[in-house]
Formats: sequence, structure tokens, C-alpha cells
Amino acid sequence: MGNPTGFVEFGREPPERQSAQERRHHYREFYQRWTEQQARKQGGRCMDCAVPFCHMGCPLGNVIPEFNHQAYLGNWRKALEILLSTNNFPEVTGRICPAPCEASCVLNINSDPVTIEYMEKEIADRGFAEGWIKAEPPALRTGKKVAVVGSGPSGLAAAQQLNRAGHWVTVFERADRIGGLLALGIPDFKLGKDVLKRRLDLMAEEGITFRPGVNVGVNFLVDELKSSFDAVCLAGGCTRPRDLPVPGRELKGVHLALEYLGQQNRLLSGEKIPQSQRISAEGKRVVILGGGDTGSDCLGTALRQGAEIVYQYELLPEPPAQRRPNNPWPQWPLILRTSTSQEEGGVRDYNILTKSFSGSHGRVQRLHGVKVEWSAPSPNARPAMKEVAGSEFVIETELVLLAMGFVQPEPEGMLAQLGVELDNRGNVKVDRNRMTNVAGVFAAGDMVRGQSLVVWAIAEGRETARGVDRYLTGQTSLPSSLA
Repeated sequence: MGNPTGFVEFGREPPERQSAQERRHHYREFYQRWTEQQARKQGGRCMDCAVPFCHMGCPLGNVIPEFNHQAYLGNWRKALEILLSTNNFPEVTGRICPAPCEASCVLNINSDPVTIEYMEKEIADRGFAEGWIKAEPPALRTGKKVAVVGSGPSGLAAAQQLNRAGHWVTVFERADRIGGLLALGIPDFKLGKDVLKRRLDLMAEEGITFRPGVNVGVNFLVDELKSSFDAVCLAGGCTRPRDLPVPGRELKGVHLALEYLGQQNRLLSGEKIPQSQRISAEGKRVVILGGGDTGSDCLGTALRQGAEIVYQYELLPEPPAQRRPNNPWPQWPLILRTSTSQEEGGVRDYNILTKSFSGSHGRVQRLHGVKVEWSAPSPNARPAMKEVAGSEFVIETELVLLAMGFVQPEPEGMLAQLGVELDNRGNVKVDRNRMTNVAGVFAAGDMVRGQSLVVWAIAEGRETARGVDRYLTGQTSLPSSLA
């Protein structure tokens, strides 16, 4: 422990960020950089606990006390080496991870946790600025070829690990750009696309081939995929969105969240989209259905586009301000949180059930909803929902965004043609080596787990790379995240 009393001397001080009013006028990242002294003080708050529960919270197995210790000492290159030993993309997790490690921090029992997420970002950004993070192609090649289908964080992590093992890796992506949700789902104000491009350029320099615009099972035959590669890693994500089959869903102005977010990211990248196809919140009354991260991203985007007012509705009850007795530390705290986008504006409400949409001339003009209440959960039954009599209401709206999560991978197309087995939730089934029922075909990330966190996606990609490497060579020296 570099500073045994750091957690007493220093409070939690995240990097400063622009005011809510100021950042609503642009799409750039809005966190400021720490000074070196500030960063080292925050690293010095880490207690190097005898049992570091932050490890329990991190699926990647990040060696958190060690990199905090080195940062406190000013040994930034050593801190980076430790961080990169478990995390392929700390510049990403340091920006968009919800930081379950911080929820499990021992300081979080009765104080503010260590700024672990921001320390990751600081260490990674210093690594790039100093030129310490650079292309590292493998010294030897095995001659084996691996296809990775899907270029989100899971696919990219698997690709990087397999490339490090010496295999020739090709990443296929059905969209016209590489990155999956990192490219087309996460707003620029949370993850600048220059950060993603910087990493992808390094991976290409290391020998990984990227093939965007290739939809396996549609414009690239599954038989060709299997015959051209020694192994295949499926990392296509959990992409079937949860829809809302109510009257009026077909009206113009009712959109899935990723239609909206993806289009805005394309516009910011310079792509030209005809005005007739634009989904814009400018001057409109917007309703977002879904209170999670994707809904929050829609909120921040709508405010930047100049929405008149934005309502964010959640079907479930409002979470408590503090942990409930049945949700103790070090579990993830099921409490009310306010995202940076929610700081910027909008109206939040809970216990809202949407009954229908209505409008005229084929366009949405109203949402018809009702308040609901939930029964208390019991050991043998899930909470039951019932409508509150007389609570019906109508909201005038010109744009509705459905941000209610994702239910499963798309079973048709590639998965059906490959003949891989699915579990009872519709996710791809894998064995302990991460292989499907089809020999040589592996799967990773949300395609296996269902909708989850970026750290789980990276961890799954790393673990699946171990399985592929073992399948191809009979052994593997790639490190494990999940074991």
C-alpha cells in the first residue's frame, strides 16, 4: 500500500466535468483530465485490502490494488502493464463501464469507493499519450485461421487474444463499420469514436483483418465460413430488441432506441442521411420507454438535438435511495441512480405501463398509459403487476423511443444455418471450453450470456479465445478471466 492513510486523508474526487447546461450544446466527451497530483491521490485512496472485494465485482479479474498502488507511486508505465494484463480495452471500460468493482470496494461499506473506473481511463489515456500502447504483432504465426463474427467488445477481445496466440484472425461485421455497439450504439459524448478508431488501427497493424459489411448467412455463405477457417467464434451479441406490441406501434415516430442512436452516430461521423429519413427530437415532445443506460443515452441525445421536453418512463417502481436489507454490500446496489444525461434534463417517472399510441395521418401524436403497482416479492413468487384504477393518462408526443433492452440473439440466418443449439432463453449453448454443439464453432459475449455489461463481454471474449486456442493447438497459454 503506497499510502496507508490515503483513504482517510483524501475524499473521492472524480475528474471534473462540464456543467450540464454547457455539455448539452455538443456531442464531445465532457470529462476533464486530472492533474498528475490529483490522479496519484485518488490511487492512494486504495486500501490494498487483505481480501480485495473489488476483484469479486470485476469479471475481468483486474488487479485493482496493484495498478492503483503503482499509479500512486507515479509508476504509470508499470500501472499500465498491470492493467493491460487483464483488460484489452481499458480506454473503453474507463469510459462506459458501470464499475461493479466500485460497488464492491471495501470503502463503499461506509464511505465513497475508490475511483477505479476513472483510474483505468487515466492510466490508459496516459499510455496512449506517451506512446506506450502500440502495435504488438506476434513473433510467431501458427498458420491457423480463425473467423470472429461480430465486432463488439467481445469479438474484438477474442480477436486480439487469438492474434496474440499467433493465429490469423479475420473479424466479420454485418454493419458498415467495425465496433458493434461501441461504434453505433454508444453516443459520442460517452465514448468518442476517435478512441475506438485508435484501438482498431492498432489491431489492424497487429495483423487482424476487418471485414465490415459482411453479413454471414446472408451475403457470405456459412459453408464458406466453415471451409475457409480452422475455427469460428460467434460474437454477434444479443441483438433482438424487446419490442412493444400495442395498438399504434406501427405509427411513424415510434422507433427502437438503436435506430435513433445509430443514426445520430452516423451523422456525427459525416455520413449524409436524407432529411426524409432523419429521426430528430428537435422541437418535439419526446417519450423514452426504458430507464436503463440505453434510455439515458437516448435522453442525452434528444436534449442535444433540441427536444422541447423529454419524458423517460420505467415500468418498474422507483428504486430506493439506499440499499435495502436484502441487498447488502458487496452486492451490486439496487438503488436510484442519476446518469449524466439525466442531470442534463428530462422528466423521469416510474410504474408506467404503455397501453397504446394514437395519432393521425400515420404519425404518432399521443401515448396512452396507466399507472401500475407491484405486489411485494416473496420467496416463491415474482412481484405481480396490476393497473391502478382511474390512473389512465395521455401524453402528447411526436417521438417515442423504445429502450427496453434486448431479449436474445437473432436465431434465424447464421445461427439456424450453422445448426447451433440454443438454451431455453434463446442464447447460444456452449460447453466448458466455450464450444457449441458444432465442432470448431465457439461463441462468446451477449450471444451466450444475454444482454450484459461491457466488462462481461470482454471477459467472455478472452475466455472463448482460450477455448479456441486450446482446440487448435491442444493447449493454451492465454490468461483466463473467468476461471
